[in-house]
Amino acid sequence: MATTIKVSEELRDRINRDAQEHGVTAAGLIERLLDAHERRQRMEAFGRAFRSADTGYWDEFHAWDVTLDDGSIDE
Repeated sequence: MATTIKVSEELRDRINRDAQEHGVTAAGLIERLLDAHERRQRMEAFGRAFRSADTGYWDEFHAWDVTLDDGSIDE
């Protein structure tokens, strides 16, 4: 299903130019950009959660890391 969105002529031209340069449709370019934006948001949220992990988390992480280590080296 197609729909129309209102954008400035300048933005329309930028979208069309970049889409052509990348060999995709305007919709394809917008989808790629939105996918990348959403991925960045997920990664930033993961980073915030990772940085805010308390010592209890790291103690458990270390315990599981040692428990699961069978001493072999994966190649």
